[in-house]
Amino acid sequence: QVHLVESGGGSVQSGGSLRLSCVASEYVASSYYRMCWFRQAPGKEGEGVAAIDIFGSTNYAGSLKGRFTISRDDPKNTLYLRMNSLKPDDTAIYYCAADRRSYDLALAPNEYDNWGQGTQVPVSS
Repeated sequence: QVHLVESGGGSVQSGGSLRLSCVASEYVASSYYRMCWFRQAPGKEGEGVAAIDIFGSTNYAGSLKGRFTISRDDPKNTLYLRMNSLKPDDTAIYYCAADRRSYDLALAPNEYDNWGQGTQVPVSS
């Protein structure tokens, strides 16, 4: 099982930007076909934010496309999430996840079997 560690979270004002990072304990490109960012807001169900496969293809939650960008740097074993024009509704714990069973860029949490511990992103108005 790969170990994933997120970082880059922190308090930000509405309209601001952040870049989250997720470092993997091994070279994920050779065996983890897809990686994803999820978020869990207070009192809400978790939702998929964006997914990326080893070829660089991406999938975004419709409401976030255009503001959020997922990318990966395989030599650094790192997944990124660039978040622009942040809103208070983006306040959540953000998690990265990886999976080796499929190339499908699903955004459902049950499609991924390796998870990080999360990083908090509070957005103030």
